[in-house]
Amino acid sequence: MSTKSTIQPLGKRVLVQPDELEQVTKGGLVLPPSASDDKKPATGTILTLGIGKDDGDDVEFDVKVGDRIYFKKYSPEEIEVEGKKYFLLDTDDILAILK
Repeated sequence: MSTKSTIQPLGKRVLVQPDELEQVTKGGLVLPPSASDDKKPATGTILTLGIGKDDGDDVEFDVKVGDRIYFKKYSPEEIEVEGKKYFLLDTDDILAILK
């Protein structure tokens, strides 16, 4: 089942697949993301845009599907679908498009 068809953000929100954070210690050990939860990712790729309405008004998005973005670290709502983690966040919390 495709994530795009199962999750439709509302309003001016976007669905983001967060970048994986993998840390390597000085000794060469790879720490999984769950071992370093204090370093939550603040970058990811947009999978789906919201429906484009906010209080009845049309919303124009500054981003598009496929854009890699940088966003406020503690703003996204984390959700899990079929064992994969995704973020839902408001477009106001997107700080930059990474090129």
